[in-house]
Amino acid sequence: MIAGLLTAVCLVALVVAVVVLTSELTRPPTVAERNRAATAEVARRWEAWPAGKIFPDTVPYTLSVGGKESARRVGIGRDRACSGAVDAALATTLRTYGCRAVVRATYLDQLQGLAITVGVVAFPDVAKASAAVPRLPADKPAPGLRALPLPGSAASRFDDAARQEAAIRHRGPYVVIATIGYADGRPAAKIKQKQGYLKVVVPQLAESILGTLAAPARPDCSSSAWSC
Repeated sequence: MIAGLLTAVCLVALVVAVVVLTSELTRPPTVAERNRAATAEVARRWEAWPAGKIFPDTVPYTLSVGGKESARRVGIGRDRACSGAVDAALATTLRTYGCRAVVRATYLDQLQGLAITVGVVAFPDVAKASAAVPRLPADKPAPGLRALPLPGSAASRFDDAARQEAAIRHRGPYVVIATIGYADGRPAAKIKQKQGYLKVVVPQLAESILGTLAAPARPDCSSSAWSC
């Protein structure tokens, strides 16, 4: 009799466990689960997205006089190491806050006289990125993102010495740094008066790249591509 009672209790417990498990597996994801999935998807974009999606072929910008132009992408760098993408003075800062990678591309303005290197710095999460930003030199070309000259292109002579202006933008787990100078490589030290439109163009490219990369995700928990 006791054995039968124990068997019945075990069966009831098993049925309850199956019901609870089935309910858990079939219930829709909670708001918190959706938010976690969305956050994780944004943080993966630097490595999950094709480089051409991070850096589109063209990026529009507006001149101070109101004219609208577009910068054209010349090329995308292959080296994603954090330490090699910035000046040595910043490498330690990026390492301290867990920099995962720096993806860089170089653009030319519409008249092809200016070269702009844009770098996406990927951090593990929003907190690490936010903590790093105050320790980065705001809107100063050096120390900062290193120029990405591309052999055989109109930006082949754009090197670190040619950096004139810079801009930093931050959203989510990403910090985007952009630096601009003359494509012919003329050193900043030899230019007596900087042109104002350099300072106008460079933050627009940084903001445009960041805006797409850090845009909030819309989880599709029914898709195998998502883990909600």
